[in-house]
Order: sequence, then structure tokens, then C-alpha cells
Amino acid sequence: MPKVGKKYKAAAAKIDRNKLYTTSEAVSLVKDTSITKFDGTVECHIRLGVDPRQNDQQVRGVVVLPNGLGKTVRVLVFAQGEGARIAQEAGADIVADNDEWVTKINGGFTDFDVAIATPDMMGRVGRLGKVLGPRGLMPNPKTGTVVPPADIPRVIRESRAGRIEFRLDKSGNLHVPVGKVSFSAQALEENLNDFLGAVTRAKPSSVKGIYMRRVTLTSTMGPGIRIAAGQPTDAA
Repeated sequence: MPKVGKKYKAAAAKIDRNKLYTTSEAVSLVKDTSITKFDGTVECHIRLGVDPRQNDQQVRGVVVLPNGLGKTVRVLVFAQGEGARIAQEAGADIVADNDEWVTKINGGFTDFDVAIATPDMMGRVGRLGKVLGPRGLMPNPKTGTVVPPADIPRVIRESRAGRIEFRLDKSGNLHVPVGKVSFSAQALEENLNDFLGAVTRAKPSSVKGIYMRRVTLTSTMGPGIRIAAGQPTDAA
């Protein structure tokens, strides 16, 4: 078992590990138990009662958090011609309009947080699946990141305003940031509730029984706080 420091022990002592907290209580605790000297990220981790091996039990979606994420978001847009011009004028950090960018990204360049593509570029972008896929950066129509040129400015604005994509991992879990420790309790709670609502709406119709099996809120390097999230939660 890894050693834990005095600060972590003191923070963990403030949390009842057997209690399911309300979102309001959890937000207050996550701010109180942050142990980093820098402004830590607040994250929500959800264990879902789904089988990630089944195609009809995949959970993914997009939500624009009302209070943003408190960080600078670098946006790359795969577009050419008119799409590239629109992306440039809309303030994209990188406009990948040729095969040189494909080669660069294939070589490991991923200095961006969001990737958007126009449909006509997906033939090229598809070759980057092994690089972008594992990092959650692959443009996809289902998450609204493959769009016609006219929609590029809107997606860029949403990305910078707090647009997050969530997707089930191989273990049946979701992991997303919902803000910074420095956010007000109200701002964090609004972000958290909007994310939980989006996950609830994304529930596959084939899933029976308990959907959200465990919901945990934590700050960078801080202890986890379990949330009732308005649903029954077991101890599994």
C-alpha cells in the first residue's frame, strides 16, 4: 500500500467513507480537502452498471458546463479551403489543412485539447485514430466535433466555454473534470449537476438495474467523496 502524507490523512479524516453525500455537501468537502498548493482540478468519476463489451450499452455524450473548466483550451481544426478560413477567423489555435499536419500528429504531436473536423477531412483524419483515439481527441459526429464549416465557430466557442465529451472506458467508468478548486461552491455544483444530468440522459435503454453504481468527486491528489447523485448506490 503506498504511503500517504500527513496532509492527505488530515483531509481524508474529514470524510465519512460510508456516507453518500449530496452534491452540495460533496462540493463543500472537495474544496475543504484540497491539499495542493496550486489550483487543483475537481474531477467526477462514475462507475456505471453497464457492460462496456456490449455495443448497445455504450455511454457517450457532450455537455457544455455553465461555468467552464477554468483552463485555457487549445483547439485544432481539420479543415481546408473555406473551412480553413472560417476556422482561422473563429480563433482556432491550429488549422490543420494539409497532409503535413497528419504526418506531424502521427509522429506524436498532440499539443491541443479539442479536435474538430469538417466531413471532407475525415478521410485524412481517420488515419490518426491510433494517436487521437486513446487520448479522446478523435473527431466524431456523435459528439458534435465533425461539423460543416458554418458550425465551426460555434463548436470552438463551446469548447472554450466548458464543452466536455464523456465516453465509457473499458472498465465501465467515466472520468471528467468539472472545474477548479478555486471556483465558488455554487459554480462547481452547477457544473457537477449539469454533467450528472447529461450522463443520466445518456443511459442506454438496454441497461437494467442500477445505472450509476458509484459516483465520486475528488480534487487533484485529494481524497474521494462519494455522492448519492439522486440514485441508489451500492458498495460494490
